[in-house]
Amino acid sequence: MRSRLLRWPAVLFFALAAGCSTVAREGATVSLPGRIWDAHARRFVGADIVRRAAREADVVLLGETHDNLEHHRLQRELLAEILATDRRPALVMEQFDREFQAPLDAAGSSQQRNPETVLDAGHFNRRSWQLDGYRPLIALALDFDLPIVAANLSRNEAREIVRDPAQAALPPVDKRVEQALAGDIERSHCGAKTPPAILAGMVAAQRARDLAMAQALMRYERRGAVLIAGVGHARADRGVPLYLEKRPLVIAFIELDEDKKSPDDYLDGEFATRASFDYLWFTSRADRTDPCATAPGLPQVPNQ
Repeated sequence: MRSRLLRWPAVLFFALAAGCSTVAREGATVSLPGRIWDAHARRFVGADIVRRAAREADVVLLGETHDNLEHHRLQRELLAEILATDRRPALVMEQFDREFQAPLDAAGSSQQRNPETVLDAGHFNRRSWQLDGYRPLIALALDFDLPIVAANLSRNEAREIVRDPAQAALPPVDKRVEQALAGDIERSHCGAKTPPAILAGMVAAQRARDLAMAQALMRYERRGAVLIAGVGHARADRGVPLYLEKRPLVIAFIELDEDKKSPDDYLDGEFATRASFDYLWFTSRADRTDPCATAPGLPQVPNQ
């Protein structure tokens, strides 16, 4: 198995032919896709820096856009980097609801285990999630006997919280966090206005999902854990890290936005801030139709 890991590419960024978004730095012009921006140092860094950070961190959050296969490929390669150090972190996944943890454990320990049986046991929603992106992650976890952890609320739990936010029993946060989440939710629904009571319930449900994922990570903190979740859940200023005692490493895979010409444009306070992520790894956009152009008010491609 180690030989397979060593055959994988050592360089994790790619020259992607996508758009002409560029950023000028010290007189040079470079393409954003495939580059990695250190949000704290405010400079580009090589993939080797990010790989080393992932190897050394106890808890790593890998934020994604759910239907972007490039994001899943990079997630798998970073997980492989950690495994190459002989560490065996838990693979914690937003894509499995926590009510299915017991059958997920049984499928993972079965002699006949394979990605399909695990996906079935965890009631993986093949309509909502990009199967081809997550199957390789599951296969890698099985190859190395990693715990596969269901971290999300069930749909019923989330629905009940939307109806009655008080039952979520959430810890207090700064009001600006909830206001920002409300803005995220409305933007993700193509700007459609949501009745305030329903919007408050949706914000509570989003926070409850973040709390559930944080609790799943904390159970495996000593062993180490890698969270696979949407960018909105991963961000440190209003996502899962708010509920962790120790700040994790947060790597966000960010799709190219033609209206944003430099890394700072992505950290403008609306999409994110310098406190949101440790590294922004820019990629091309997945090929998808614009749901807002055909059905205003429906959710956009989820990365929350």
